[in-house]
Amino acid sequence: MKGVASLRGPIALVVAWALAGLWTQAVPTPWAVLTSIAHDGFALYSPNLSITAWGALQGFAFGNLAAIAVALAVAVFPRTEPLAAQLAVISYCIPLLALGPIVLVVFGGRTPTVFLAAVSVFFTSMIGTLTGLKSANRTSIELINAYGGKGWQRLIRVQIPAALPAMAAALQIAAPAAVLGAILGEYLGGVDSGIGVALTAAQSSYDLPRTWGMALAAGLLAGAGYFAASLSGKVVQSTLYGPGAISQGVES
Repeated sequence: MKGVASLRGPIALVVAWALAGLWTQAVPTPWAVLTSIAHDGFALYSPNLSITAWGALQGFAFGNLAAIAVALAVAVFPRTEPLAAQLAVISYCIPLLALGPIVLVVFGGRTPTVFLAAVSVFFTSMIGTLTGLKSANRTSIELINAYGGKGWQRLIRVQIPAALPAMAAALQIAAPAAVLGAILGEYLGGVDSGIGVALTAAQSSYDLPRTWGMALAAGLLAGAGYFAASLSGKVVQSTLYGPGAISQGVES
């Protein structure tokens, strides 16, 4: 019954989409979109999806490494938190479309794709990791301090295990954001392939079914990133700290 209940939302969305397609020609029907996808096939979707996915993956890696490094530095040196918080807020508030052209002019190529993907994930991952680090049990930290433990010892023994659930949740949210950042980077030009480029071409030719097909492919790619990040987080936690890592991290 739970499986059927979980499908109610997608089914309702498809029904609403089909009704909208029958009501107005501005919205293609699901059948028209699926027919377009089948006609274009792997020749169009596979290379564009793989290129966008690679750019999003690079940005996801760089952005999260920077975010986690900053959060860990704040945990060891608490006085740096105001500066780190300002950096995170700036990365979140600056419009990506304002940063992209600057990066494109300076570096060219696919750098804007990776850069915008990295900026898209920085705020979420940094705040999530820092929140998790702060959730560590104060008694355990004070115990390590009483025995003369250093900041990095508190970090490794108490704070990082406690931060794993929040960090994993942040990475799940960051994965779709990385895909969006990569597509925005492709929209800016300077590249000849990717979902953003294919979307632009389909829009320019007023090919509505292909435009919707590419948008659907982008959504599926973002969803795949979310589930991959979720699975990876569970595997890492289980490998490093055992099957009960999540509950132990929360309780600590």
